[in-house]
Amino acid sequence: MMKEIPFTDIEGLQVGHAQNLEGPTGVTVIIAKAGAVVGVDVRGGAPGTRETDLLNPVNLVQQAHGVFLAGGSAFGLDAAAGIMQYLEEREIGFDVQVTRVPVVCGAVLFDLVLGNHRIRPDKKMGYEACINGESNNSVQGNVGAGAGASVGKIYGMDRAMKSGLGSYALKEKELKVGALVAVNCLGHVIDPETGEKLAGPLSKDRNSVEDTEAIMLDAFSNKKNLFSGNTTIGVIATNGRFTKTEATKLASMAQNGYARTIRPAHTMYDGDTVFAMSTGDIQADLSVVGFLAARAMEQAVIAAVKNAGALCGLLSYGDLHHHP
Repeated sequence: MMKEIPFTDIEGLQVGHAQNLEGPTGVTVIIAKAGAVVGVDVRGGAPGTRETDLLNPVNLVQQAHGVFLAGGSAFGLDAAAGIMQYLEEREIGFDVQVTRVPVVCGAVLFDLVLGNHRIRPDKKMGYEACINGESNNSVQGNVGAGAGASVGKIYGMDRAMKSGLGSYALKEKELKVGALVAVNCLGHVIDPETGEKLAGPLSKDRNSVEDTEAIMLDAFSNKKNLFSGNTTIGVIATNGRFTKTEATKLASMAQNGYARTIRPAHTMYDGDTVFAMSTGDIQADLSVVGFLAARAMEQAVIAAVKNAGALCGLLSYGDLHHHP
């Protein structure tokens, strides 16, 4: 019988967050001190990424030492320098004889339209996230890369809703599969079990969530970029043992979790990206881990919305549903 566990229970991982809610923006880092096999799948048309070419199975490096998610759009890639410093200080990285070069991959989302766009993830914030990861807390909501996340921006920020960072993990016997995601999509988020619209573009009275696909369909001939400022970025982690090729496929299968919960997913205005990290030595079938990854990602997306709190004038799921 599958059991829900904290994402941080997956062995070999150190998860940390840092944020500045005046931004609001932040960084989430997943460190694998012993290294992890990592794959990536990019589906959105507007990605912002770092070192993803290294993850191509044909390339030399076989393991990465950290994966990060950050706000700040392309500026947020600066956080990698702090993560690199943290790992080099601990002699973690690819041995090049004179030093060890940490392999740090990552992706960013666009949160500059909320709050103060001059506040962005930087080297200091990246380093702080690593230090905070030493306590390995499973926090969710307006933290890390989810600090400035929002959804449903098709009508503009006045009718958007606050989202955040979510995580979810499953255990079946000794196999563990988990997902961690910062949800910042153009579309609305649904619960696929019930069809309920959890968050998205608000109605004029700000009491209900409208259907993004219907709004887009009504203006299908409009090719202007009216919807900039999106991207959902996430990480799948498992203690199953996989190659880079298999991890790449695992990331691809996990994108189904986006497709089940985000309407629409993978638009030209989103940079939807999933990393997959293999940290353990458990023998497991890739197809089984793939459907578990999609299920975990689906629940992590929902958790990102439900754990977010109102910020910068944006209502949250709790506000809309009158939850405390």
